[in-house]
Amino acid sequence: MAWNEPGGGGKDPWGSGPNNSGPPDLDEIVRKLQERVSGFLGGGRGGGAGGGGGGADISKRTIGIIAAVLVVIWLFTGIYIVDPAERGVVMRFGAYAKTTEPGPHWHIPYPIETVQLVNVDEISSFSHKAAMLTKDENIVDVELTVQSRIQDAANYLFQDQTPEKTLRDATETVVRKTIGGSKLDFILTEGRSAVAAMIQERVQNLMNEYKTGLLVTSVNMQPAKPPEPVKEAFDDAIKAREDKERLENQAEAYANEILPQARGEAARALADAKAYRDRVIAEAEGQTSRFTAVLNEYGKAPEVTRERLYLETIENVLGANNTVLLDVPGGDSLMYLPLDQLMNKSKRGQASHDNGRPDLSQPTTASTGTPDPRSRTKSRERRRRWWTISKSSYCL
Repeated sequence: MAWNEPGGGGKDPWGSGPNNSGPPDLDEIVRKLQERVSGFLGGGRGGGAGGGGGGADISKRTIGIIAAVLVVIWLFTGIYIVDPAERGVVMRFGAYAKTTEPGPHWHIPYPIETVQLVNVDEISSFSHKAAMLTKDENIVDVELTVQSRIQDAANYLFQDQTPEKTLRDATETVVRKTIGGSKLDFILTEGRSAVAAMIQERVQNLMNEYKTGLLVTSVNMQPAKPPEPVKEAFDDAIKAREDKERLENQAEAYANEILPQARGEAARALADAKAYRDRVIAEAEGQTSRFTAVLNEYGKAPEVTRERLYLETIENVLGANNTVLLDVPGGDSLMYLPLDQLMNKSKRGQASHDNGRPDLSQPTTASTGTPDPRSRTKSRERRRRWWTISKSSYCL
């Protein structure tokens, strides 16, 4: 039966006596709940007059434990790890504080400090293509690719709002300035690598000046091309330039071949001249020495020396002549001596003697094939008579 019906014992659901004062007391309900909680936690004390104060102490302790746990969890949220390819940018209340290197780190958790990880090894690239005017007022199509990465993470995040756009604008400015300061031939031929290096250096200087935190790693420039309407004229100009270089190379090769030969001939001519000089000097010195010796002998015996000089002179003079005219008293008005034939016979006889063969111009005996002694005597007498006549004619 219901508790409020007759015979229900006059008790309420909470075990109290007859309810004569209305609904149950809420404070009593809260007190009982606190006692049950404290009993569950194991720190409760018995009821009585002090039961209300013990419940308040337990509640404060629980709140402190929960708060401590929350603080520990909050502190643990400040641990972070930076990868080798990254840099950690720490911000305190939204302002830059420091940059951390790869590895484990700790910072004051949010909302005091926050960390932003930036990848500094990632390479980004973009292409730029445009028609530009050169220094010599020619139009050329230029296409290049620029590659970059983050060098300074703090500058990349805070110094420039759009670093990539700044890099593109700076590249366009530098390319136009560099191409406008170079001639077309230099850009089309050997100057392509030099122009690319110059562009990279100038773009990097602008990035450092603007503090974008970007590093230009490379600038790859494609071969420059003339505009399509004038391509044939440029091809002809390039062909003429190649012909010029070919002819210059041929001329240089010819010069390299001729110059050593000319130098060799000049050296040989100098050597011949030096040898001729030395020979002439030696001959002059020899003639001087011989003249000095003759002079000394002449001082000792003038007659003998004079006779000797005369004979030597006549021998040299007559040895070079083939015809001699003699004016002999009592003889014919003109006498001719065939000295050329005599000299030829003498030479043939000498050659036959040297070769071991008999001289056929002289009479020989039939038995032995040796020269006849009588002909040898006649020849000797003929030479003596010729010498006497020659001497007498020149003495006259």
